[in-house]
Amino acid sequence: MISRVRNVVNSVMGGLAALPQPPERPQPDDLELKYPYCRPEFLQLSQDEIQVSADHVSRPIMVPREPNRLPWSAGYAEVINAGKSPRNEDQAATTQLSISRPARTPNRNTNKANNKGNNGNSGEDNLQQEAMAEETEEMDELHFTYFGVFDGHAGTGAAIMASRTLHYHIRDKMAEVSELLLPVTYEDQNHPGTGSNHGSGSGKPSSKVITKEHLIIGALERSFCEMDSQIERERLTFRITGGCTALVAVFVLGKLFLVNAGDSRAVLCRNGEAIPMSRDFTPESERQRLQYLAHLHPHLLYNEFTALEFPRRLHKTDLGKQTLYRDHTMTGWAPKTVTEDDLKFPLIFGEGKRCRVLATIGVTRGFGDHDLRVYDSHCLIKPFLTAAPEIQTYDMMEQRFGEDDFLIMASDGLWDVVANQDACNVVLDALTQFHPQDPNRYTSAAQELVMHARGTLQGKGWRRPAEDKPASGDDITAFIIPMYHYGNQHLSSPTLLSESEESSTREMETETEAEADPRPDSLDP
Repeated sequence: MISRVRNVVNSVMGGLAALPQPPERPQPDDLELKYPYCRPEFLQLSQDEIQVSADHVSRPIMVPREPNRLPWSAGYAEVINAGKSPRNEDQAATTQLSISRPARTPNRNTNKANNKGNNGNSGEDNLQQEAMAEETEEMDELHFTYFGVFDGHAGTGAAIMASRTLHYHIRDKMAEVSELLLPVTYEDQNHPGTGSNHGSGSGKPSSKVITKEHLIIGALERSFCEMDSQIERERLTFRITGGCTALVAVFVLGKLFLVNAGDSRAVLCRNGEAIPMSRDFTPESERQRLQYLAHLHPHLLYNEFTALEFPRRLHKTDLGKQTLYRDHTMTGWAPKTVTEDDLKFPLIFGEGKRCRVLATIGVTRGFGDHDLRVYDSHCLIKPFLTAAPEIQTYDMMEQRFGEDDFLIMASDGLWDVVANQDACNVVLDALTQFHPQDPNRYTSAAQELVMHARGTLQGKGWRRPAEDKPASGDDITAFIIPMYHYGNQHLSSPTLLSESEESSTREMETETEAEADPRPDSLDP
């Protein structure tokens, strides 16, 4: 009898040991903070003002002291939550960066040709070459403007780190392909192997045509993955708490790139109409991706969850009865008989803002959360989360913009209570109160928008008096970015090409044979 019990115990313990265990690492409280708590630098808040901004009762709306510190005097406003977390877990960043064309060694053949022209001719060829070189000096740098909104959760560390670091990753990844993004210059024409066509010189037909837009998208995608990898590495030596979603706008080469990993949202308002520029990623919207991952790797559920979705939580009394379900292959519903496995907690459960992955987290994309586990379990959440963004592009050169055309970028604290068109209407009403050249115009509009979502404190809750509806109790962060500054001022830029010019003069082609492609493997589409 004793040996039988011992065998059972050994069998159970062996089964538990077979489950994947998270690696041991230093406890976060024992590590030094990567970045201390702060608010965006462009707000220029003192430590006393930061303390005031954290008042959960008055919830003061903070705006930049000097709006011209933001590109194009863009508007910005933020407000802390109503007590959900001790600090404002949202962060924001904006900057303008440049990427220089990589330096090259002089081409000897070109120098000889120039010398021959100087000795044998009147020097007209050399003067023409100098003129062309001067004309293309402006093309030796790639400029881009960057805005980012980071909605943190379970701490401020990941959001602060992303706001301080992500734009540098973008700059570095774009620098790797800057030769292909900058226009062809006279010098390019005299340097074999540079320029737009990538090939072995064998004359074989190309298999793919890669545009500048594809290269920028690739750089942005790699930047997001590298940002998440950096947090994963450095969390072993620094305290980087929580995770965050990320919404980024990059204005470059006459186009707007909206990069989204999370449930923050960007909305373009043009001619008074709201145009969605991003898609919210939530457990509900990503149900099939998450269920498919669990289907491929069932061990990630630790035998505690079921990948199937049911209309309601099932109980023992439902065993043997018919119910409806859906899996990763389905958008509709189908009947099945309830089994023991169906009684496990669902991978995705709840509706709307209450929907959770593994009963723990309400977001599915972003940075951080590498050590997040299901409560009282070894089940890790991170395998179901991804930093991979969705990218939308908007050609700024196809149309002109007015002073009342703008882009709203805001965390979900705003969009939880304000619809897209309503947000545009609030901003438009605020803009009419200011002269188009007033530098405070967009800042005041951002303040008005955040105030509309925050509402006023009435009794024990926050409400929007104009509509007599509940207001947002979450952190709220919002940019109002004027579109005409970038769009209209770059219509005649020498660094910009139309789609037809780009496809005809700057085709970047890959050879069918991998060894013939001189690009780094990491840039392969």
